[in-house]
Amino acid sequence: MDPLLCFPSDLPAEVTLALQSAGLSAHCVGGEAASATHGRSEEHSGALVVACEDMTAAVAFCRHLRLREVPMTPLLLAIGPGQVGELLLRDELYDDFVVLPAKPDELVARLQHLFWRAGKSMRPDIIEYGPLLLNLETYQAAVSGRVLDLTYMEYELLRFLAGHPAKVFTRETLLSRVWGYEYYGGARTVDVHIRRLRAKLGEEHAHLIQTVRSVGYRFGQVAWHAGAGHPGAGLRHGGADSAGPTAGPEPAPAAQTTGA
Repeated sequence: MDPLLCFPSDLPAEVTLALQSAGLSAHCVGGEAASATHGRSEEHSGALVVACEDMTAAVAFCRHLRLREVPMTPLLLAIGPGQVGELLLRDELYDDFVVLPAKPDELVARLQHLFWRAGKSMRPDIIEYGPLLLNLETYQAAVSGRVLDLTYMEYELLRFLAGHPAKVFTRETLLSRVWGYEYYGGARTVDVHIRRLRAKLGEEHAHLIQTVRSVGYRFGQVAWHAGAGHPGAGLRHGGADSAGPTAGPEPAPAAQTTGA
């Protein structure tokens, strides 16, 4: 997630604490000139402007952000208890406001609500499948809370498979989709990386990556379902289910991607 643009450069302690507790990074600037140089909208997830010390400067900064070719949004304005009346006829300069001092939880909740309204998320992009968790922003992976020490290509292979649960991929497809069309290594490269991934997942979770004989590999489990046409007609329709039977208990939960 891109950093939050904050004004002024010296934020109140409660604001800094709230941002830290929410895991938000902040890019603090001290005035309009600094923002003009480093504050393009595409570089920031939103803005937090604190007006407690200088309402005039804060309003000018908000106006600057809103009058850009691409207006800054969402924008949360933090004010002091005696500044509420100064918001009159200035609604266009902010998306919401909060009165300081405020508890960090309240400040975070208001930011979350603004991001939700703007179609954004304060959570990083995540892929979850059962015990496996992949953070797409930090290139980190963990299984059952245990962080995995993966190489770049091991992570990319696991990310690709976990992002397409239950679908079978041939070794050639994995080479082209993960390693790229210009990679000239053989199919054995995939086998080696799969073996390493299973070892790092551990014996308890190695089954997350399944081998489909004479075809390739699949992430996750697929339950067998007889077709409606006649007994034993095959698997349920859709995706990799037709690649071959895989008996087993209830299917594992589908992978979910969350975040922005």
